[in-house]
Amino acid sequence: MNDERALAVVGAGEAGTAAAVALREGGWRGLIVLIGNESILPYERPPLSKAALTETTDPGPKLLVTPERLAELQIDYREGRNVNSIDRGARTITLSDGAQLAYEGLVLTTGARPRTLSVPVAAESRVATLRTYADASAIRRVISRVCDVVVIGGGFIGLEAAASAVSRGASVTVVEAGPRLLMRGVPGPMADLISAKHVRSGVRVETNAMVEHIDATEGRSMVVLADGRKYLADLVVVGVGVVPNVELAEEAGLAVQNGIVVDEMLATSDPHIFAAGDCCVFPHRLYGERIRLEAWRNARQQGVAAAANLLGAKRPYDDVPWFWSDQYDETFQMAGLYREKDIPIAKNLGAKGQFLFYLAPDGRLVSACGFGSLGAIAKEIRLAEVMIGRRLAPKAEMLANPSVNIKTLLV
Repeated sequence: MNDERALAVVGAGEAGTAAAVALREGGWRGLIVLIGNESILPYERPPLSKAALTETTDPGPKLLVTPERLAELQIDYREGRNVNSIDRGARTITLSDGAQLAYEGLVLTTGARPRTLSVPVAAESRVATLRTYADASAIRRVISRVCDVVVIGGGFIGLEAAASAVSRGASVTVVEAGPRLLMRGVPGPMADLISAKHVRSGVRVETNAMVEHIDATEGRSMVVLADGRKYLADLVVVGVGVVPNVELAEEAGLAVQNGIVVDEMLATSDPHIFAAGDCCVFPHRLYGERIRLEAWRNARQQGVAAAANLLGAKRPYDDVPWFWSDQYDETFQMAGLYREKDIPIAKNLGAKGQFLFYLAPDGRLVSACGFGSLGAIAKEIRLAEVMIGRRLAPKAEMLANPSVNIKTLLV
């Protein structure tokens, strides 16, 4: 590689920051430029729906890297800037401040943005999404004991926001268009456990509830459903999924399909450009299909992997997907991918929690999820993750037996 040109990382979230650090630690001696569109140091996003909402005073973002660390690694962090265009022929990028940068290699970690409602929303209504620290700070300033909050969308972001608002004393209603919460990627029995936890904690859960429009009335918002039901709110939090930020890649002529298309090395259709995190769709050997993951650990691991492969490692990315969500005093964790065609195996740990394992038709363990106390859930999921990665086919009766330590099934 020519280290007179920069290695540039577009996007300063979990994936981008991990990539920039890994590039330097991987031996690149030349210029490394990390470009972020927020005027703030790179920070973690998981706390945004948790501690950033529950603290009574501004806790500040949880930083991914300090200024001292950036200086030590000699990473040129350019905050508050977008990349307007990529010239693949000249291998240059143009920034929103007019600067032009020649690159030897490029890592796109452009992330995703909240999906917006497709129904009429009055301009004066108080409607928020949750993606940035500024979003979290604005929501935290509103929720209180005298506050009515309506959360539109029964996915994890919406449910974590609901749990945080309830813990602050707010009255919370969750409105979900589907027949149950957590329709995407979570088995029904697990979703039912999490839904019951919310109801016991004081959240009103409304399913099969289609929002028709949102009005503004006397400084508050009125959420009107298709069946005529109405919910008055001091704040409406919209959590109906995200859209991958692919416009920059698409305009540069890279392959795009529900994300920036990459190969098993995380390389795009241009060998000088890699992509990682929420914005990319990649092949996974365990599942035989292309997937796009919106998960904190995947973003970090893919950032490191993309950096290594940009430097010539040529290592396929095949880490087992893993996800977690804290719900009040309990946790949900999942390893692998849940698919309806797979065979469920239930394991009851009593007061400690509930587990579901899923076997593919050939007997391989392909996913596992649990809800309950952190200690019990985390240990079982870690072991299940190893089994999934090794493509093991444990006996169903052994997985279901609470007296069997699944560590013994790793042989």
